[in-house]
Amino acid sequence: MLRKPLHWLPHVAFVALLALSAGASATAANDVDAGKRIYEQGIRSDGTSLRGTRWDNAVVSGSQAACAQCHRPSGMGGVEGDIQAPPVTGNALFGTGDKVIATMDPRSGKAFNLAHDAYSEEALKRALRSGRHVDGRPMNVLMPRYELDDTDMSALLGYLRGLSTEWSPGVSKDTIRFATVITPDVPAARRALFTDMVTKIVAQKNGSTKVVAGHGTRHHMTSAAELVLGTERNWSVDVWELRGAPGTWPQQLDEFYARQPVFALLSGLSGADWGPVDAFCDRRAIPCWFPSVPLPPTAAPKYSIYFSGGVALEAKVLSLRLRDPARHAPKRLLQVFRDDATGRGAASALRVALEGSGIIVENQPLVGAAEAALSSSLAALSSDDAVMFWLDPTEIARLGDLPAPRAASYFSGVLGGAERIPMPASWKATAHLVYPYELPERRAANLAYFKSWLNQRHVPLVDEIMQSEVYFSFAFLTDTISEMLDNLYRDYLLERAETMISRREAGRAEAEYYSSTQGHVRTHSQTGGVIAATPTSVEAPGLQALRLAGTAFGVREGTSVFPRLSLGPGQRFASKGAYITRFTDTGTLVADSDWTVP
Repeated sequence: MLRKPLHWLPHVAFVALLALSAGASATAANDVDAGKRIYEQGIRSDGTSLRGTRWDNAVVSGSQAACAQCHRPSGMGGVEGDIQAPPVTGNALFGTGDKVIATMDPRSGKAFNLAHDAYSEEALKRALRSGRHVDGRPMNVLMPRYELDDTDMSALLGYLRGLSTEWSPGVSKDTIRFATVITPDVPAARRALFTDMVTKIVAQKNGSTKVVAGHGTRHHMTSAAELVLGTERNWSVDVWELRGAPGTWPQQLDEFYARQPVFALLSGLSGADWGPVDAFCDRRAIPCWFPSVPLPPTAAPKYSIYFSGGVALEAKVLSLRLRDPARHAPKRLLQVFRDDATGRGAASALRVALEGSGIIVENQPLVGAAEAALSSSLAALSSDDAVMFWLDPTEIARLGDLPAPRAASYFSGVLGGAERIPMPASWKATAHLVYPYELPERRAANLAYFKSWLNQRHVPLVDEIMQSEVYFSFAFLTDTISEMLDNLYRDYLLERAETMISRREAGRAEAEYYSSTQGHVRTHSQTGGVIAATPTSVEAPGLQALRLAGTAFGVREGTSVFPRLSLGPGQRFASKGAYITRFTDTGTLVADSDWTVP
């Protein structure tokens, strides 16, 4: 029978067909959204809480019953103590696509899992309602038997069938595309230093990666699984330089992304507002990986991971110091701050942290030179008061013409340049520095390999904090991507960071210490980092400090400027505390408090 082409249909019938098609598409999208709410939030189609009963008869509901609680948003599974929650992606459950090979228990390395047969939809329905595997065996005691009607079951299965079945945008067979963002407030010299580091790190990383006919192998093996499976890819990193006011950045970011989608934003640099970038990442579900920014958004981000809370963290730590009942609390606190988003945000964070303390908080934004007004305000302070300076090095240097206040003085380590803060010599005897980094004498061993890399690549050490953060961001991503193998899904990237970072830091610290005692620089190639093995007959700068750490190695916990980095499910700030420090008579920075986690 001859079939007429679609355009021969009568107009009314054609319109009706289009309407039916659109209606079907909308229904399918609604079903997927409903399935996602069940999976991630434990909320059923009618808005009520999902309920399930475990084998020990414990009843769970709502978010505690949500599949993502154990199997994670990516569906790639997770580990809870000795319990492994296996992958439940579309490929893993239904046997579609390539076989899923994933890192499960970090204590046992790669697990070539999925020994079970593929589920049919009917078999999966029975499993979810009865808590039994496809072969009839009872599932783990923590796996609930769900109360799901046909509507909810259909929505959930529809969502699972498409969960993490295709690589996220920005990934191809031989390349992963990233972008790094620089905001317009960054000075030209700092911008140039940052981009120089990014360019050299990426060039070196790609120089140790050989991609042939769509199959990746490393010149320097990262892991046996990665080598055998050929999952290593070249990296491409675009620099997205924002212009103009922050209100225009969302459109600029959308335009950058439309021209070239990326898998994640990698590192990044800002001296002030980062909120629009964070919001863009959450809106687009794009990971933002350890940018160097002084004021991350205070609202819990979903897709951005930060080194620390920056000046907001400093404000919380200082508030505990000022509230300490064992100390003499000030009657009032004067905050002197830069009149920009970061300065105002820092001052606001400290004001909020001191609410209910009885301490009177007065704010003085530093507009222009303003030395006369500031001099008058400082002179009015007594020994019963305190003053906090949220200022950058240029502004701090201008304080040299003013006498040190009688009040207890505090400075921001994040904004002031850490121990290199250009504080007037006459102020150092009584001033304190809020310091969210490892103390300088302990940090030497942590950063030995980073400094060796700078020396090898002829990159000057100008800004130790920023440069080491950039280096760490790329090195840790190299290790994390290696662990992911071919499971290149954005949610999984964040989940791997949460489970890897503490273990990775401890292992890397040990590997670097070991290699420093062998008379050569093995650096990060042993475990997938950005530095290739480099034999040397002369000990590289910084390595002597690492080698001489000796017995102190037992307390060394990482390879960054922070004393320790850790994350858990949903956590987005890897370093969670700070010291209150002071300068000795010889100018050495020492702790005046324990490491304080608010």
